[in-house]
Amino acid sequence: MNIEVKPAAIFYQVLLEKDVDVPMRDGARLKADVFRPDDGGKFPAILNLGPYQKDKLWVPPPNLEEKANEWMNWETVNPEWWVPKGYAAVRVDGRGSGKSPGQCEPWSLAEAVDFYDAIEWAAAQPWCNGKVGLSGISYFAINQWFVANLQPPSLKAIIPWEGFADLYRDALFHGGILSVFMTNWFTAHLMHHVLGRASQNLPNAWNVNTLHFWLSNNLDSGAFRGAQAQWDKITQPLFTVGNWSGMALHLRGNTEAFMRAASKHKKLRIQAGTHVHPFYAEEARQDQLRFLDYWLKGIENGVMDEPPVKLAIRKGRDEIEWRHEHEWPLKRTQWTKFYFDLSKATDGKEPRIGALTIEKPSVSASCTYPAFNLGSMGSTSAASSQVMGGGIKPGMGIALETPPLPEDIEVTGPVAATFWVSSSTEDMDLFLTLRNFDADGNEVLETGQQGTPVPVTKGWLRVSHRELDPELTLPYRPYHKHQRRLYLKPGEVVKVDVEIWPTCMVFKKGHRIRLDVQPRDGAGSQSYMHYHADYNTGTNTIHAGGERESYLLLPVIPKRTSA
Repeated sequence: MNIEVKPAAIFYQVLLEKDVDVPMRDGARLKADVFRPDDGGKFPAILNLGPYQKDKLWVPPPNLEEKANEWMNWETVNPEWWVPKGYAAVRVDGRGSGKSPGQCEPWSLAEAVDFYDAIEWAAAQPWCNGKVGLSGISYFAINQWFVANLQPPSLKAIIPWEGFADLYRDALFHGGILSVFMTNWFTAHLMHHVLGRASQNLPNAWNVNTLHFWLSNNLDSGAFRGAQAQWDKITQPLFTVGNWSGMALHLRGNTEAFMRAASKHKKLRIQAGTHVHPFYAEEARQDQLRFLDYWLKGIENGVMDEPPVKLAIRKGRDEIEWRHEHEWPLKRTQWTKFYFDLSKATDGKEPRIGALTIEKPSVSASCTYPAFNLGSMGSTSAASSQVMGGGIKPGMGIALETPPLPEDIEVTGPVAATFWVSSSTEDMDLFLTLRNFDADGNEVLETGQQGTPVPVTKGWLRVSHRELDPELTLPYRPYHKHQRRLYLKPGEVVKVDVEIWPTCMVFKKGHRIRLDVQPRDGAGSQSYMHYHADYNTGTNTIHAGGERESYLLLPVIPKRTSA
């Protein structure tokens, strides 16, 4: 009897080199920490470059599967886990942050060029085998897209883990409406570097007026091109990872990558839960390790022979079941229109409840609601959306819901809505929230990225931004140009197509699917709210039925039949 004897796994000790100079093409030197195997061999490198300060210890929550240690750093790979497995972990303070001199320009072409130089520097080190990979969450995922645009020769694989890919559409301006998460993010990190410990090393950093640059480029004029994935140039093997509750920041970038990147070798994973727990889970670390082992070490582990899509199928209240698929969106999707029936809401009295129905209403109807202008708050009105009581009001707009479902319905994929609107003023904001209510009328919520409860998914559109890009628009995913404003004339009725971010939910028998159409942020928006300027005055009207086909388009997934 022959017994195959496998060689024992080799685990390396960690050698740490602090504050290593990483030369840039313009003569600047960024500071990096290099964690590498204490061995004379050559190993692939995993890089993280960003403004979160490489020396800033992150104390993870106690229920994180990766144990706390002195090398933990927010959203980056943990050297204590990766280095013993034969990888070098290189952590670089981006220009103008931490200990690196210069001026910080987050998610810019300048930062992408620095990242390119850092990748090529690492590949040329005597301890590196010449192959570099990228893996990290959020900031350390986002700038992977932008450096990949530049195609550094030594970059052999990327794992953008919950990272937006278009600064304009995914992060700053949802449907043309400013997300104050982004302005708050900038202010927080400006304060860290001007008032915090980082100011001891960089007393004059962060002078570049990034916030003004963001706000003054509120159309997609091309100013953000360095911070938008150029999908035809992204050819590296990629493992793009999203989170169903990552609506309003990351998820859209991860699904767009799988659909549009030029890479011939792509994998997609979409999970659920908080922003950090999945990345550090043992199951997720093994997914990352197998992918990088294949592309950076040449280990034939079969990872690329497996179905390319891995989805956490949500069943409500954080219950999930993992499932493998072969494409995105799923080929067996039954794209189903749920029409708006406004017949019971025509009087406009609160609560304004309409219906979602499979049958298209033959008679036209409309529902008018106030836009809840908060201008009376004076100087505080600019930030009014950030105030829980000011931004989210019960009974805003209109709610449309199905009857109790006769059986379970799985909805997995991109979502969209098409309907007709008018306003008494020159513009209007549309905030769409897809919700799940059980048989007792209680909302079924999920754990969001920030750990707070969230509904199924959301979509947004400022109506003056309704112009579509015909080349990129798909029947299930409208793609807006955002290059000019088409202001309304009072009372003018126009058609709008609203992109609702991809989702997955099994709506149980007896539950109701509900769509809120509102003039302000709705339920579950606390972490990602918006600034509405002063367009929300007067009244808004939704039109449906008859010649005005208004509907919610859902990706219904039929049950698989046994062979």
